Amino acid sequence: MSDRPASWRMPTPKHMAKIAGSAGRNAPLKPGLAPDADLPPEYWQAVLDDPRANVADLDSRAAIGAQRLNQVAGHLLRVRCRRCGRTVEIQKVDAVRLYGPEALWKKVGQRLLDNTCTQRTGRHEEDGCWPAFE
Repeated sequence: MSDRPASWRMPTPKHMAKIAGSAGRNAPLKPGLAPDADLPPEYWQAVLDDPRANVADLDSRAAIGAQRLNQVAGHLLRVRCRRCGRTVEIQKVDAVRLYGPEALWKKVGQRLLDNTCTQRTGRHEEDGCWPAFE
């Protein structure tokens, strides 16, 4: 006995020929862009209008990484790896005790991720995590 439902049947040769004949009619009327063609201005406008393209937000995240530990406002420091998705947290007090108050949060976060990195390939260019500071 088969696991297929009773309503399932193999298409007949006539039905398969009909499906094959209609396949060409569903093709788009306008051809797509060539791989080396310029993208239309509408595409770029949509990219710029996307709320995720907010430059101020990107600048503020970059500024958080450039701060010294004694300048960071929060008491819990969090860095996330954009490559493997891991998140590492450390209390600001512990980070200051281990690395000093003048240490850059960017360097501390990178070191925290690298100490527990799971993406090791053996090639220096590919190893390590890609930090995103929160």
